[in-house]
Amino acid sequence: MKEALEEVTRRAGEIVLGKRHTIRLALACLIARGHLLIEDLPGVGKTTLAHVLAQLLGLRFNRIQFTSDLLPADILGVAVYERSTGEFRFHPGPVFAQVVLADEINRATPKAQSALLEAMEERQVTVEGDTRALPQPFFVIATQNPLQQVGTFPLPESQLDRFLMRLEMGYPDSAAERELLRGADRRDLLVDLQPALEAETLLAMQQAVPGVHVAEPLLDYVQAVLDKTRRGGLYRSGLSPRAGLALLRGAQAWATLEGRDHVLPEDIQTVLPAVVGHRLHPADDARGTTPAELADTLLQAVAIP
Repeated sequence: MKEALEEVTRRAGEIVLGKRHTIRLALACLIARGHLLIEDLPGVGKTTLAHVLAQLLGLRFNRIQFTSDLLPADILGVAVYERSTGEFRFHPGPVFAQVVLADEINRATPKAQSALLEAMEERQVTVEGDTRALPQPFFVIATQNPLQQVGTFPLPESQLDRFLMRLEMGYPDSAAERELLRGADRRDLLVDLQPALEAETLLAMQQAVPGVHVAEPLLDYVQAVLDKTRRGGLYRSGLSPRAGLALLRGAQAWATLEGRDHVLPEDIQTVLPAVVGHRLHPADDARGTTPAELADTLLQAVAIP
């Protein structure tokens, strides 16, 4: 399992240059059966990363470009009356794919954003009173631009909580950027990209992640982290039990990437910034406090067991 995931990481790194850690976190999010939010400036590779993961994992991929006039039916699909049969026929929307890229999700209105809520949480959608299951595995990668940019609608906290992880791509380092400038267009490389895994193998990995052993002291550690955010007045609101489950599942997935059948404290610390960064807000609304800084403050305040 470790070798297969390492191959995916290596081949993805040949296209998304200089972002090995980000790629591995995205893979951990996927095998933990979570959804991923990528927030960064346009042009740093958010969409390319989604395409690369879908192709390497052999998954069916759809992209939804979120705009201010997007409607829920444009995402979920619609039932259309057919005169020839005298019945309504459901035409599935782009959400019926194994990997769905919700591109620039915060450019759509809250009504359109909320259309993904049931799909992300229940892995099913209800249209015209009928409930329809989504393909398995089902993985949403949403991108959003920084909120200070024009034409954005902030995601409500209830929807942010549906994302297991939030990542930032960041600018490439100088060596990666030089290779990018001198090499072929990244999208041209996607054409010849062959799957490194099959969907059935990925499903087996997802089913194995909850079985990764977590010792009782590590459960104490996770609870101590949750408790720290709820006391002392450092944050507007503390982490929810769902956030604790996300932290635990992310750590189990990271241990799987490392080829271990048990979780270490370092696994929890590695995934913590991506898991809690979009769930915590400073009590004083201090500007410039990044998710990494929030996570670092939290990790320093809680002792490792």
